[in-house]
Amino acid sequence: MNAPPGATLLAFDTSTERLAVAVSCASRTFVAEEAGGAAASGALLPCAERLLGEAGARWPALDAIAFGRGPGAFTGLRTSCAVAQGLAVGLARPLLAIDSLLIVAEDARQQAGSSDHGDFDVDVVMDARMDEVYAGRYRWSGGHWSALQPAALLSPQALADRWQQAAPQALAGSALALAGGPWHGATPTGGCWPQEASRARALLSLARAAWADGATIDAAEALPTYLRNKVALTTAEREAARQAKATLP
Repeated sequence: MNAPPGATLLAFDTSTERLAVAVSCASRTFVAEEAGGAAASGALLPCAERLLGEAGARWPALDAIAFGRGPGAFTGLRTSCAVAQGLAVGLARPLLAIDSLLIVAEDARQQAGSSDHGDFDVDVVMDARMDEVYAGRYRWSGGHWSALQPAALLSPQALADRWQQAAPQALAGSALALAGGPWHGATPTGGCWPQEASRARALLSLARAAWADGATIDAAEALPTYLRNKVALTTAEREAARQAKATLP
């Protein structure tokens, strides 16, 4: 899962309470993980600029920008998409849309020590609040990820019903720390990872793979994966988009 030599990529995800930002430059990796949530709109661009500085690069050096498209927190997703669109338009660069649950799956694969050519199946279960979870099932095989069950917003009971049909081989995600769900006390044979080792590194790994596969989109296609309905940009999200354009040289 490596980008072609020399590719310079910026990747960020704001779908959770942790802001994850990473830069790949000349095959080197620079990562940062900070408080996200409501703080993400103000912290994202300064963090990205700092990492670019550590890499010895500037905004025009970027070949592409990767962003977590969700599912996840509404405000976080709108911030991520707004900043991605602003950078794509301002720099005339393509975007790479990354499934935010797949970031958790990739992190679990790295923690498990799965080889690039081995097989690894994992169910990702993230806390969605309001007594619901974001859940998806992913398979790593032949050096690539595929979604066996795309991300969905489910109640714990609906997830339990799904698992009765096919039990998970491995589990990962923030919901595993919650009591009362079908994951409570589960001991899948493939392992269990309630905490991420490095969301930013996993994100960058997926961004490199997407770039190598040519999976780019343009700014108009940078849309969030909503599993709950809500409309209208907040003031903070509009400001994040404005700053993304104003930051560029």
